[in-house]
Amino acid sequence: MPYRVRLTERALRDMEAIYEFIEADVSESAFASFNNLAKAIYRLERFPERGAVVPESKKLRQLFFGKKPDTYRIIYEVSGRNLVVSILHIRHGARSVPSPG
Repeated sequence: MPYRVRLTERALRDMEAIYEFIEADVSESAFASFNNLAKAIYRLERFPERGAVVPESKKLRQLFFGKKPDTYRIIYEVSGRNLVVSILHIRHGARSVPSPG
């Protein structure tokens, strides 16, 4: 049974910021890249365990999307009980690791 993918408010803000930063509204290739990022996130419906456990927390997983220098780190949590994948944060790979808390 497929999982439901849910983006938190923070992840939605991250997606908006990425869309604006890459200027997806004015570039066809940037829009395609953004669309592929969204597809990668929603593929977690079928393969929620595909990402590795993050070093910061054993409860969270990460999935990398893109090629250097434009790699994004998708941080998410899987609830097997509720069949939900919660996308918590989407960070550009060049950004430092967030501090716990």
